[in-house]
Amino acid sequence: MMAAERIQPTAGFEPGLIDRLPAVRGRLRANAPLKDVTWFRVGGPAEVLFRPADRDDLIAFLRNRPADVPVTVLGVASNLLVRDGGVPGVVIRLLRGFVEIQADGTDLLAGAGALDLNVAKTAQQAGIAGLEFLCGVPGTIGGALRMNAGAYGTEIKDVLVGAEAVHAGTGEVRTFGVGELGYSYRHASLPADWIFLSARLRGRDGDAPAIGARMAEIQGQRGDSQPIKTATGGSTFKNPQGHKAWQLIDRAGCRGLTLGGAQVSEQHTNFLINIGDATAADLEALGEEVRRRVFETSGVQLDWEIRRIGVAAGDAGAGGAA
Repeated sequence: MMAAERIQPTAGFEPGLIDRLPAVRGRLRANAPLKDVTWFRVGGPAEVLFRPADRDDLIAFLRNRPADVPVTVLGVASNLLVRDGGVPGVVIRLLRGFVEIQADGTDLLAGAGALDLNVAKTAQQAGIAGLEFLCGVPGTIGGALRMNAGAYGTEIKDVLVGAEAVHAGTGEVRTFGVGELGYSYRHASLPADWIFLSARLRGRDGDAPAIGARMAEIQGQRGDSQPIKTATGGSTFKNPQGHKAWQLIDRAGCRGLTLGGAQVSEQHTNFLINIGDATAADLEALGEEVRRRVFETSGVQLDWEIRRIGVAAGDAGAGGAA
């Protein structure tokens, strides 16, 4: 077991939670900053951050953790807004130990922490076609499984054979077929207390150079149309049925709209960006203002695609992750 790292409380969390947690082989850190790991570069700390050494370390932790301690799972926090008061309980970050990718015929076996881009690259190297879209999805396989991520006409459900997950409350491990996950547009019906561990994805035989060319095309289109070099959280709102969110936002006059340090991107209006000194509260409030204006002008209600977690500033001692 590695010794748990401790730092002084910084956001209103009472000390002591880390002392109630079971022994691990990975890393536990109290009041761990999350701001620098989120793509928005905003947000408060995790009351405790846990980086499991591997699958078995995570399963053992979940089986032995106190039942009253909430857990929240992060990947690379690309489509996530952490509120300024931080995240109570234990934040589990799946990094090393969950990033392996292996080709098996026209299948790929990928850990939940594997970057979508790296999965696409591995498929290309193995001559597996059909997974090119993943190079245009910022995030990890675990996040893609949780939200049925997609891009350029393909969603994860279209290439998924099955996924292994562990129950956060009991430590039970199960493999789910794609039909058991209840996928729809940017949604999976599997309860949130199941944590994805890995996935089997299925492509088809392809030509590596042609696959690489398609990936380059996707990445070029993404760079031309999206503010990928700024502090952003990806697509902010889901596309309502029969509409494109960015068009509704543009028609509502929100292009370039600013609140505090947050701005609606002028390049792509379905992206919020941190223009330098935004807080999570700025970004969330700007998103709500966009939703209000879109409803006022079109009668269409936008639903958040970005996942928002944690508590507002000053509420860190309230307990329970949102």
